[in-house]
Amino acid sequence: MSEDLARVNVVVTGRVQGVFFRASALEKAQSLNLKGWVRNLADGSVEILAEGSRYALEDLCEWCKVGPPDAVVEDCIIRFGKHQDEFRTFLVIE
Repeated sequence: MSEDLARVNVVVTGRVQGVFFRASALEKAQSLNLKGWVRNLADGSVEILAEGSRYALEDLCEWCKVGPPDAVVEDCIIRFGKHQDEFRTFLVIE
């Protein structure tokens, strides 16, 4: 496959819960044809694990730095890794 596939783990901090961050991340990931999940963490942050083309993952990471309109993103911890073909779709998980 000629497409450069990768995996990214993103932890977004700030006011990112209760502002439709997960639902908006789901829409963004689906529009980029990414697979994986997004979830709230107990410390008030949001975590995303996604796989797909490196270009699409970078687009998702840039979106995470701003988030949906009511979010106030303080920081994004971004870690790229090797594509593992682990997911079939993109989901919001609890």
